[in-house]
Amino acid sequence: MTDKTYNVLLLCTGNSARSILAESILNKEGGGRFKAYSAGSQPKGEVNPHVLKELETLGYQSTGFSSKSWDVFAEPSAPEMDCIFTVCDSAAGEACPVWIGHPMTAHWGVEDPAAVSGLDIDKQRAFAQAARFLKNRILAFVNLPLSSIDRLALETKLRQIGAMEGSTSPQGKSA
Repeated sequence: MTDKTYNVLLLCTGNSARSILAESILNKEGGGRFKAYSAGSQPKGEVNPHVLKELETLGYQSTGFSSKSWDVFAEPSAPEMDCIFTVCDSAAGEACPVWIGHPMTAHWGVEDPAAVSGLDIDKQRAFAQAARFLKNRILAFVNLPLSSIDRLALETKLRQIGAMEGSTSPQGKSA
């Protein structure tokens, strides 16, 4: 057993919804073994208020988050990432900065709850569903034997996690 803390960066284009949800969920569910961060390629500059409400409802940290550029994590003074996960299809297709240390990467895309329009109950349902899909992926991830699994097997497992229920990627689409 290792005492290593794994740094994980969760990326989405706007860094206002899915990546923030995932950051908060991973920080709690990781039980101190993981330090999660989030960022975006084109940050909106503010966190969607429905995210904060959903996190609070689920008992996760809902304060202290900000929408920021992924460039912050490409700086020499940034923490070295062990894993980087994209949680939206747009960010997965963009040219990312060069990350120090060659972290493991995977795409864990889920539908954008912020894109849902209509009644507040419809929006609330979309954010709850996104949080559930992300939590399921995160629980699968935190239960991997990271200190004893080889890189190739880990890459396979991370792709499988990305294809779980709610996936937006073509190979992981759920019916």
